[in-house]
Formats: sequence, structure tokens, C-alpha cells
Amino acid sequence: MNYQEILQVAEALLPEQPNQIALLANASAFLNDHIDRLNWVGFYLFDGTNLTVGPFQGKVACSLIPLGKGVCGEAAVKKQTMVIKDVHQHANHIACDANSNSEVVVPIFIKGELFGVLDVDSPVFNRFDPKLVEFLEDFVKLLVKTIDN
Repeated sequence: MNYQEILQVAEALLPEQPNQIALLANASAFLNDHIDRLNWVGFYLFDGTNLTVGPFQGKVACSLIPLGKGVCGEAAVKKQTMVIKDVHQHANHIACDANSNSEVVVPIFIKGELFGVLDVDSPVFNRFDPKLVEFLEDFVKLLVKTIDN
């Protein structure tokens, strides 16, 4: 199954969720099921001050990330997707899972306001090629559309 087909399946599944927690829980499980070589997939939600861990798949995670700290906090402040090929070479990386070697974080904005971030980690160095990153950004656009309705 290619990324476009996976996105079409998500478009059918995600709008059927009864609330935001169910949506994000099933979204993280969906990505974990459909994308190989990942060890953590989930959301950090903006509480007005910090990013707080939300629904995820993977090992126990850092529960609170200040804005600007770690890749998640950086992506939120910079308002752009961050792709880290080797987290051990990124000075601002927060090591929640020692098995993570690469990471992509896509910020989530709804009506111009920070909602949170999608955080995806892999035990594989340089796991996130441009096609996968584009897919994850499109997936976030689908989530925004679903939440905003």
C-alpha cells in the first residue's frame, strides 16, 4: 500500500471518531500499524504553556516538554516540520527512548493557534525520507480538518 492509499483509508476512518482523544488515539495506532520501522508515534498537546503527552503508541514518554525544548518544542516554536536524521547529533534532542535514532515532528495548528505536534521516532537512522514526511504532513492536515469540523 502506498502513502496515498494509506491516506485514503485514514480519510474514511478518522472522521468516525467520537471525540478528540479517540481521534488522536486511533490516529497514532493507525500510523504505527501502517508505517514500518517506528518505535514511537504520538501527540504532544499544547496546554497553553507546555506540550503535554497525549495519545501515543510506544514506550513510556516524557510527559511535559517546554516550548523550544527538544525537537517537539522546536517544531512548535518554529511552526515547521523538523526532520532529524540522527537524534544523537541534534543538540536540543530530548532522549525519552534510547532506541530512537531519527525523528520527525509535524506541528499542528488549528485556526492559527498551536494545538500540538505529531511526533514520530524510529530506531533507524535517516528513516524519514521526503515522501514519508509529505505523507505525515498530509495526515496532519486531515487531522486538522477533522478536528476543525
